[in-house]
Amino acid sequence: MISVSVAWDDIGGLVDAHERFLAGARVEADVRGSVLESWKRCRSAGLEPGRLRVPYEQGLTLDERFLRAADPVLTRLSASLADMGMSIALCDARGRMVRRLDGDPRLRDRLDEVNFAPGFDASEPVVGTNGVGTALAERGPIYVVGREHFADCLQPFACAGSPVRNPLSGRIEAVLDLTCLRDDGDPTMLRLVRAAARDIEGRLLEQATERERALLAAYRRAALDVRGAARPPVRPAPGDGNGHDADGLGRIDLAVLRERAEELIASPGRTLDEVPLSGGRVATLLRRQVMGAAGETGVVVEARILGGPQLSGLGRPTSPPVAGPVPVATPGPNGPVAAREATDPTVSRPAVVVRAVVPPPQPPAPQPAETVDDILDGAESRLLLVGEPGVGRLAVLARRRLELLHEAGVRIGTTLDVTRTAEELAAVTVPRFADFVAVDVPDAVLRGEEPVALGGCTALRRVAIRAVRKQPANLYDVGDAVEYVSSTPQARCLELTQSVMEPVLAEAGGWIAQDPERMGRVLAAGVHSLIAVPLRARGTTLGVVSFYRSERPAPFEDDDLSLAQELVLRAATCIDNARRYTREHNTALALQRSLLPKGRPEQSAVEVAYRYLPAQAGVGGDWFDVIPLSGARVALVVGDVVGHGLHAAATMGRLRTAVHNFCSLDLSPDDLLTHLDDLVGRLDRGEGWAVESTQADSGIVGATCLYAVYDPVSRRCTLTRAGHPLPAVVAPDGTVEFVDLPPGQPLGLGGMPFETVELELAEGSQLVLYTDGLVEDRLRDMDSGLDRLRTVLGVPGRSPEDTCEAVLDALLPERPSDDVALLVARTRVLGPERVAEWVLPSDPAVVSRARTAVTGQLAAWGLDELAFTTELVASELVTNAIRHATGPVQLRLLRDRALLCEVSDGSSTSPRLRRARTEDEGGRGLFLVAQLTERWGTRYTPYGKVIWTEQALP
Repeated sequence: MISVSVAWDDIGGLVDAHERFLAGARVEADVRGSVLESWKRCRSAGLEPGRLRVPYEQGLTLDERFLRAADPVLTRLSASLADMGMSIALCDARGRMVRRLDGDPRLRDRLDEVNFAPGFDASEPVVGTNGVGTALAERGPIYVVGREHFADCLQPFACAGSPVRNPLSGRIEAVLDLTCLRDDGDPTMLRLVRAAARDIEGRLLEQATERERALLAAYRRAALDVRGAARPPVRPAPGDGNGHDADGLGRIDLAVLRERAEELIASPGRTLDEVPLSGGRVATLLRRQVMGAAGETGVVVEARILGGPQLSGLGRPTSPPVAGPVPVATPGPNGPVAAREATDPTVSRPAVVVRAVVPPPQPPAPQPAETVDDILDGAESRLLLVGEPGVGRLAVLARRRLELLHEAGVRIGTTLDVTRTAEELAAVTVPRFADFVAVDVPDAVLRGEEPVALGGCTALRRVAIRAVRKQPANLYDVGDAVEYVSSTPQARCLELTQSVMEPVLAEAGGWIAQDPERMGRVLAAGVHSLIAVPLRARGTTLGVVSFYRSERPAPFEDDDLSLAQELVLRAATCIDNARRYTREHNTALALQRSLLPKGRPEQSAVEVAYRYLPAQAGVGGDWFDVIPLSGARVALVVGDVVGHGLHAAATMGRLRTAVHNFCSLDLSPDDLLTHLDDLVGRLDRGEGWAVESTQADSGIVGATCLYAVYDPVSRRCTLTRAGHPLPAVVAPDGTVEFVDLPPGQPLGLGGMPFETVELELAEGSQLVLYTDGLVEDRLRDMDSGLDRLRTVLGVPGRSPEDTCEAVLDALLPERPSDDVALLVARTRVLGPERVAEWVLPSDPAVVSRARTAVTGQLAAWGLDELAFTTELVASELVTNAIRHATGPVQLRLLRDRALLCEVSDGSSTSPRLRRARTEDEGGRGLFLVAQLTERWGTRYTPYGKVIWTEQALP
């Protein structure tokens, strides 16, 4: 099985990306982030994919202690993979292979050919991207397959590697790797190698705790030998209920002692430390060396408390102590994170628990083991710590908490999406902190709205869950509405805005009251502990996070509660940021949608399809328009305003409105862009003012536009542009040409005229207009985008809708960084059977001929109902043209969605509608025309003007 990210390797995706990377091109969108970073490191190291020099060193080995921990794990792993054609490699901390377990002779031979064998170096600077070297470089698990390998010789393989750390120090001691042929690769290899590495780490920790137990036993035996006969033991008194232990030490005192003792243990050059405590007391800490029966050397820390009450639990032992439970770290299925209770008939548990690191790092000089008389010399000495068996577990948990907080800061909040951020919180905390996590927020947060005050019974929506295995039985699923009853920990958490911990859910009646039958099944599935934390940011409660434990036997503790609060606090800030962004995004999107065209206007010149896709970063200023013009013509517009957000959307609306207004004046394309350029320039200079504002308009910053007018009678298309990408024309046979249109300057710069190009388009041609977000992004330049567009468009007989789909499928990136507007128009023709045209001399006598011609043509079209009105309109317009204009007069009737009557002449003088006085003998012609028709107007041509009218068909 090959993962999805690798499937396209077989069709050349990664091959092309690898070649482009080596050529210096950008390939971020085509390669996984961790692999791309490895490629960059390999290139920096000077590696060449086809030429590797792999050093060999004989006699490599690992520490005996490590091998004792690793051998049983490797044996089990090898047996489980015996029939799977997979090789197991164990390498040292420098990436050199120490051991290889082969399950397939064919695979072994292939690996030997590429020097992936014991003694050879597999580090990244030597052999490039691979499971061993890249896991070391990334300091974490990695899966590499096929062309993701930097070196050519390793591309037939798939591998998964994971570092193995010392569980106490966190230092990487080895790397474990699984390798197979690429066709046998499976991403689950990563889970297998990670689990095996954790098992080895668990066995290392178990060795450490065994050593600590031996040191503690040696100390106790020495103490009994010296102190003699038995006496009634000194037992700690119960706590006072105010956070103090039996000896009167508060939590702050205990934390201070714990921290200072840890520092003393980790400092071989120091033996004494003085710690001020509450109540005027002072603790003097003494660090000494101790040796066990088998030669184990370790460290003890003792305390002398001056002032205040005696520490009864730390008094001088005068008799054999009474047995007591001691938590001991034991390896579990996921490593040494579980605890068991160990009973020793000679051990009493210390009243103050402090972590120790055993053995100490490089003592300054060998010293003989001290006797108990030496260690406890003086009546005021109190034993504080001796290699407590749970020290390894405590150290690991503390370090893992810090690592988890660091990882949470990196992984949570990578996007401005509420649901995705909640999923990231769940992913970070499972399984490292909890076995099941659920995030619930109100619907208002998902919509970006300000949430109302959340009470105990507020309805929430489950937006994210994560579980180690299958979701615990009968817990709510993603998308479910959740309404907690007032007694549940979650409801109390929301009501009090405080975290709530239930270490034993079986005893939490309030939680069970949510649904006794359902919760009983949850308990039966193994769920035993819960922490509920409110999602609060900037004083607002955004929801609740529930952490459950089921797989690990240890319930949640106070330290876990603090960690959960810290994790949720970080996530809550990110979720609130995402909510605020969602609100702004929705507002801008609503504004933009209100400004973009709604539906297709009625016109017969072209068949239109369009697409608009906002960028992932937010709505922008791209727009398009289809505007019917006089004479059955149509205007096609595509524009782009620089930037994203509310300002870009509002600016787009202003420009679109301006284009509509200029179109109503029937301006030529170059004149229209000239007027639009002047408008943008004035806005950029601050000559526009916002309503009820004391500050000048912020301007437009930058905008481009492409404007085209198509006439279905003459099949002529006139185009002009202001800094916009070239339009494409697709002929009926599939031939694609980009119109050689002068670029023009972007709107607002001024000073340069806009040039036009006129084309004659065959019927069925497609005119494709678009914004630059379709053909250009940070990973692709304009030229390559245009080449891909040409290829996609070169299919004859496709409808505009199909063309839009094909173009977006081929060119649109998965997460577009810019808006995309696409407009496809297939041309139609208004044939001769729907057009009647007469050229008339400039003679008043021809007016009657014009009326006769109009009446006859309308009868032929079956429009006798319009004959009287049209005859009168044509008569008035022709008369005015003969009286006030020069040159021949042209009369034209067009039967489209409406009946159009046009009269053109050679004069540029515009007629003016006026109301004639009672005694006037003329001046009523245009007034009558306006009253008898639905619309009328004037448009100018290079040779004069055209007066047109429009009447609705019966």
